[in-house]
Amino acid sequence: MTTKAVQKILANYESDNPGVKANLYRILNQGRLGGTGKLIILPVDQGFEHGPARSFSVNAPAYDPHYHYQMAIDAGLSAYAAPLGMLEAGADKFAGQIPTILKVNSSNSWAGGANQAVTASVDDALRLGCSAIGFTIYPGSDDCFEMMEEIKEMRAEAASVGIATVIWSYPRGQNLPKSGELALDVGAYAAHMAALLGAHIIKVKLPSNHIEQADAKKCYEGTDWSAQADRVKHVVQSCFAGRRIVVFSGGAAKGADAVYQDARDIRDGGGNGSIIGRNTFQRPREEALAMLDKLVKIYKGKE
Repeated sequence: MTTKAVQKILANYESDNPGVKANLYRILNQGRLGGTGKLIILPVDQGFEHGPARSFSVNAPAYDPHYHYQMAIDAGLSAYAAPLGMLEAGADKFAGQIPTILKVNSSNSWAGGANQAVTASVDDALRLGCSAIGFTIYPGSDDCFEMMEEIKEMRAEAASVGIATVIWSYPRGQNLPKSGELALDVGAYAAHMAALLGAHIIKVKLPSNHIEQADAKKCYEGTDWSAQADRVKHVVQSCFAGRRIVVFSGGAAKGADAVYQDARDIRDGGGNGSIIGRNTFQRPREEALAMLDKLVKIYKGKE
């Protein structure tokens, strides 16, 4: 049964065909947060980005793609996102048990610059029964316009066959210092660009209270941005006044209390949830499941 929360979200996607809306519905109604309008997604693309040892050696069972499928299912999560090979390795055994998001571009830790290779196709997503494709853009990089043109084409192709699009929007580039990558004004701008590119679900990092752009500082003066929930609220506002689903990255491994506080701030700021990878699969399975259980309770307003 469709809840009012899900109906309200889907009504914001006014131009989309029934196939895309059905796949968004699958994600929004999956697992323990189904029907609430909140999401927890497990992303496992870190092996491509950082290498297998850096990603999985701390918890050796995580080398196995089936481990991640099973954890997402057992934890009652909303979806599982991974590159082509990871999804193919469990596509038959876990078919239909969890909505999947095919990460269609990737990079690695050796490459110079800020760009990603297209590593999978919409046809792959269709063949594997995926609910969405996932694509990273790096606003601020010298190659950002090429990446935007790539996702413009892939987004249109995906929509034509009823598949939704998730855009990871991570600001970086030679003119943006590290402090600027997480700045509030930069993060809100990056999220807005993803919305403008047609993302159905937008993935960004939690922003700091730093304001990077000189021309933007006057827009942020007079408001106290020290509370993370208020910064989340501004990012959500930047995504068409909350008309687009916005989830926030879990980021680098951190203590459990910090993970829980992030979730509370995302919830209180009106964000749609977390897309959390290393902070779960780098922990022992039972510890990860306990963490995900508590995160579900937080998003349900019970913690």
